[in-house]
Amino acid sequence: MLKKLLYTTLFALTLSSCNDDTLDDVNKNPNATETPLAPYLLTGTLKQGADLYWGDGNNFNSSLLFVQHWAKIQYTEPDRYDVSNTSFTSLWNTGYATLVTDLNTIINFPADQANSNYKGIALTLRSWTFLLLTDAYGNIPYKEAGLKVTPAYNTQKEVYTGLLEDLKQAQSLLSSANGTVTGDLVYKGDIAKWKKFVNSLRLRIALRISDREPALAKQAAIDATSDAGGLISSNAETFKFTYITSPQQNPASAWFETRDDFRISKTMVDKLYELSDPRLPVYAQLPSDASVGKYVGGANGLSNSDANSQGFAKTSKPGTYFLTSSSPAVIASYSETLFNLAEAVARGYISGDAEQYYKNAITASFIQFGITDATAISNYLNQATVKYDASNYAKSIGTQKWIAFYGQGLDAFTEWRRLDYPVLKAGPATVLDGQIPSRFFYPGTEQSLNRDSYQAAVANQGKDLLTTKLWFDIK
Repeated sequence: MLKKLLYTTLFALTLSSCNDDTLDDVNKNPNATETPLAPYLLTGTLKQGADLYWGDGNNFNSSLLFVQHWAKIQYTEPDRYDVSNTSFTSLWNTGYATLVTDLNTIINFPADQANSNYKGIALTLRSWTFLLLTDAYGNIPYKEAGLKVTPAYNTQKEVYTGLLEDLKQAQSLLSSANGTVTGDLVYKGDIAKWKKFVNSLRLRIALRISDREPALAKQAAIDATSDAGGLISSNAETFKFTYITSPQQNPASAWFETRDDFRISKTMVDKLYELSDPRLPVYAQLPSDASVGKYVGGANGLSNSDANSQGFAKTSKPGTYFLTSSSPAVIASYSETLFNLAEAVARGYISGDAEQYYKNAITASFIQFGITDATAISNYLNQATVKYDASNYAKSIGTQKWIAFYGQGLDAFTEWRRLDYPVLKAGPATVLDGQIPSRFFYPGTEQSLNRDSYQAAVANQGKDLLTTKLWFDIK
């Protein structure tokens, strides 16, 4: 009995000698870091942002269909706009819960954890994320995003103007003298290129607000184009995420490995044939049935049976350029920047030659897709149907920008709504009374988890419908 009592006493003494720190050490994961590191957060947000922009939910299963770059040959519900408020959740959920959250972490790091360049890059990427969100949904949580569980929504005007200020601040944070950056899979820590990307985004936003706030748009365009940092000025400076092999592969590549439900749109193929456009063999594959002998697009907005009847072997898949494991996710191209300069000149915001910027933009798109033959480019530009029309710059720029944006569904969708060209027609089995969507639904969870803010946003913007036009889209 005395021996048992002695053992019990010794055991109790042993337990009492264990302090909280020891117990905490037992529960620590030796392979995990308790403090996130800026380089890893930057790498993660770049990869996740590229996946979000180029993935199925926001790109080829929605916006690429709306602008008739791609079409569905089976499972055609998204191509008929037969969708719900659960269809567009990934942009919202990942945008806020992952991208904005992780970028805010970098922005709020003390200086010894993230230098000013990390913070400038994070603020730039956060601005890009908010831009995608407001372009797609309209009014969104912006100023209170990441600060409150039920954040208020800001109007689209407030978001755009706020982003212009955020990007101005990002520009001031970026300097080659402010320290090195690692974890940057896009520009490899080249701060000069980041500064150009910032100004190119500022010019993009200036045009977003141009039909509503022309005076502010003009000043924003002047600020962006006169900044010493410059703009994206070559294809080598295009902002793009380059994938590698599986599992870190291009989302479209992963999709097409196991599924066969998309084709290039007949609308795009017909337009490229009409213009004798040498990008057609890049944008599309020949049908697997060799007897067809030409590129054939799939019609948009068909019933499942009618879509199937076009023939899987007799229609063209998107080009292999977009479907390899390492196909790049282009986010801001040199071509887009030149088109934006052409429009800024056409609107009288800045000085320059709008027609020459327009020609240079088309040329940059050709080179981006590997077409470098000077004669082919010249012949294309000299066609009457391609030549710049100063009396209707929106048609010239809008049509060619729509072609050049092939694969970049979210931005193609925004610019098509803003410029109203080319004229697109909803397919015969679509469910919106002949209309094409003008926005994404808000996720259904907003109605239950952030009800008051959601209702205030809808009261300000209009009903939460696919056909409700956003603030920037005045026509």
